[in-house]
Amino acid sequence: GTSNFSCVLFLGSVRMRCLTFAVAAADVQLVSFGANPTKFTELNDPVMGGKSTGTWNLSSDKSFGVMDGEVVDVPSLKAPGFIKAVSDGDFPDASSAAGELVLEVRSSTPEYKGFRVSFASGTASPSYACSGGGSIPLSRGCFKAKFEVPSGSDFTTVRIPFTSFSDKWSPATGEQTTTCAEDKDVCPTAEKLKGIKRVELWAEGADGKVHLEVRSISATGGSVVV
Repeated sequence: GTSNFSCVLFLGSVRMRCLTFAVAAADVQLVSFGANPTKFTELNDPVMGGKSTGTWNLSSDKSFGVMDGEVVDVPSLKAPGFIKAVSDGDFPDASSAAGELVLEVRSSTPEYKGFRVSFASGTASPSYACSGGGSIPLSRGCFKAKFEVPSGSDFTTVRIPFTSFSDKWSPATGEQTTTCAEDKDVCPTAEKLKGIKRVELWAEGADGKVHLEVRSISATGGSVVV
């Protein structure tokens, strides 16, 4: 964690005491369900001429969201399309939790290899940025990463380091064209995490049946000096 020196001069004494301490940042919840569920809308590749199908619904008790569907090839591209669930809004400031994005998820299709998550910040048009992936002018600012869901009937915690995200990726496949390890310019910074305007859950770049249940998405890690 980050640490800092704080020095206090005691009156009547020439002694100065220096303290070193840091406070770990609290988790910042970005997406939650229950009494006030985060609203998502399903958007699929038929807007691009594709044939994939998908839905987004809440569980009967509203405790988690469910993305269900199937990704198939886009005929004109002869390559897999996508389905995704999108939430737009002003999300909490996550700049103090710039370590990992944490998903509480489970899936009856853990073999599916195209799960991805993205968030948009610092762009005038989140929807445009999350369609272009930095491949067309003015489409930077939508940071995307892949993830896998372990098999099992219980919700599991999936941790994705923010250093695994990039805002340069192919809109045809979802694969990153420049990684954070290759160029820090594509990495999400703490400053970017202050102003998230969109969160997306994707099934992209791989054909197959898709079933993803999401209980929460939060940011964690980092520390704040006091």
